[in-house]
Amino acid sequence: MRRAVAVSCLLALMAGCSGSSAGRSVSSRPSSPAASEMAASPTSTLPSTAVPTTAAPSPVATALGPPTVVASGLDVPWGLGFLPDGSALVTERDTGRVVRVRPGQPPQQVTHIDVSAGGEAGLLGLAISPSYAADHLVYVYYSTTSDNRIARFTYDGGRAGPVQPVLTGIPRGGIHDGGRIAFGPDGKLYAGTGETGQSSLSQNRSSLGGKILRIDPDGAVPPDNPFGTPVWTYGHRNVEGLAWDSAGRLFASEFGPDRDDEINLIVRGQDYGWPLVVGPGGAPRFTDPLVTFPTDENSGSGIAIAGGSLWVAALRGERMWRIPLLGGGRLGSPVSMLDGDYGRLRTVALALDGSLWVTTSNRDGRGSPGPLDDRVLRFPLRG
Repeated sequence: MRRAVAVSCLLALMAGCSGSSAGRSVSSRPSSPAASEMAASPTSTLPSTAVPTTAAPSPVATALGPPTVVASGLDVPWGLGFLPDGSALVTERDTGRVVRVRPGQPPQQVTHIDVSAGGEAGLLGLAISPSYAADHLVYVYYSTTSDNRIARFTYDGGRAGPVQPVLTGIPRGGIHDGGRIAFGPDGKLYAGTGETGQSSLSQNRSSLGGKILRIDPDGAVPPDNPFGTPVWTYGHRNVEGLAWDSAGRLFASEFGPDRDDEINLIVRGQDYGWPLVVGPGGAPRFTDPLVTFPTDENSGSGIAIAGGSLWVAALRGERMWRIPLLGGGRLGSPVSMLDGDYGRLRTVALALDGSLWVTTSNRDGRGSPGPLDDRVLRFPLRG
């Protein structure tokens, strides 16, 4: 459970961030925006097994424009995926509803899934098939009374088809159910799972809990998976965010216990340490996080990559973190944005028009909902 002194210093600086829609860097020394974005995080080290790149970092968007309320009055929105026309499908964790949302129109129920909700379980992640124009498939991650599972149904804008399981047997609990699913640039479906409060599951490669999984769209195990199972990486506590950069590198957000929420660079077959290590561990067998946060300032769930940065939606922290991408899988110093402006933030996703869509999670039993909650908000990016 060792922690680098440099990381502790970073966390101390982060604790002093104040709320601002324009954002404020965690760096303690005054500097220009360009200089602060080139200051690498103390733990921004690319694992030696990752694929290097010589591509230059993309231009950085440093601010969020005024938001548009896409939808309001939702009940714990969780997963979000975009259809070709720019509208989005959103899951509601506790009701089991999938709704379609678009600016200027009320939410429209697409289908209802029979879920076993309670605690952190229910209808969670959603992903649109990369071949949606041809197959009209929508994927969801949800809880039954006995497990968490991934399923899919067809939706062509009219009636939704029946829900068909793709992968079953993911451990289910009252907490730490993971739930984020996303298609990678390789066309495979990735899923972040939790260890349901049973930390021993994370190091057990025979269990699907506390892992990042990788499967074919039909649920089959790809032949290049490291262990001949859906398991891609292990040693995770509770993964709720997945995003790829332009070089095809996968980043994931992970909840810590009482400290050290993490952003990890995900490398095939690697062990990320839980429960043997929290945060940077220093042992060669474990892959250290790129960035860590205090849990009360983060509890990061969904992540997205846009405008040269990685964006983290924070639940307990009630803010958005912007972390500059420095190239080569390295991350810069986090910048705190939207501090307390909208309460708990669950999901952030890059829309087809280049804006960020963000869901609030104030009705999840841990927030203070306002009269419009929960909402889906659209933020334009600004340089």
